[in-house]
Amino acid sequence: MLQLTLAAIAIVCACVLVGCAHDADLSRGGDSWAIAIHGGAGAIKKGESPELEPRYRESMRRVLDEGKRRLAAGDAAMDVCEALVHMLEDDELFNAGRGAVLTERGDVELDAAVMDGATLKAGAVAGVKTVRHPISLARLVSQRTSHVLLIGDGAEAFATEAGVERVPNDWFITPRRRGQLEKELQRRAESKAAAATLDTRFGTVGVVALDRSGRLASATSTGGMTGKRPGRVGDAPLIGSGTYANATVAVSCTGTGEQFIRHSVASGIAARMALIGETVEQAADHYILRVLDSGDGGLIAVDRHGRIAMPYSSAGMYRAAADSRGRDEVRIWEE
Repeated sequence: MLQLTLAAIAIVCACVLVGCAHDADLSRGGDSWAIAIHGGAGAIKKGESPELEPRYRESMRRVLDEGKRRLAAGDAAMDVCEALVHMLEDDELFNAGRGAVLTERGDVELDAAVMDGATLKAGAVAGVKTVRHPISLARLVSQRTSHVLLIGDGAEAFATEAGVERVPNDWFITPRRRGQLEKELQRRAESKAAAATLDTRFGTVGVVALDRSGRLASATSTGGMTGKRPGRVGDAPLIGSGTYANATVAVSCTGTGEQFIRHSVASGIAARMALIGETVEQAADHYILRVLDSGDGGLIAVDRHGRIAMPYSSAGMYRAAADSRGRDEVRIWEE
């Protein structure tokens, strides 16, 4: 028993020392900022769609540059996350808002969530069909209600009450997504053994940010999975599974939502950092590379020191990152 107690004390002391060392090495004053963005795991295959690759890079660059501008100007992390997800929800390349994937009955159901790490206020919506920017409705849930998650008809009624912009459901639907659904339904009808390709199986958009005041925030928005059963909800709007932020780290996930739910990935990263002293990179890698199955997806995370992690196990992940120290990158695959 004495040996066990001494071992436990040694582990705690080691974690404290590691944490102190990280703090001493990475504390950078009040003007630092950092941002990471994802446009979903399960990217187009390298070299397969030469006409789409530059479009994805240009879109991610445009969003990243806007985030850099806002954070450098002193905007709050939560405001930046919402604004950038707005841009992604309006870009039909991504599986969120216009351009979202279709359910098996051919319509669109949208999910979104936000979390403010400084206050732990969180808001989410699931299964909305007429809200142009689900991410803003999610934020309003955190600001104007005592709840965290509103779904379906209740979320739509709240959207009417809040006065957010509405559009008909077919506004979200694009020819590309309709074609993907047709292929998926045909695959099911023919009972082919081959699984759906990653770029049609899932996709999400997300932003995590650290602002110049040291506040962290996370925002995630998605249309879910191609051909999903109506009413299916993935990890994106579930706080702690696909979206999470506290004073230590902000996380947004993308991939097979059921897996991220089962393992509470987003809040699990924060727990590992706080309890066993792992860095954001170590904690993120633990879940993506060891806990989840290969191909399940990826995530973006930024910690309170501005360190960024963007691991994934899928064929690729649309991602971008920048910080006040000069980091500036847009990537799809390992490059």
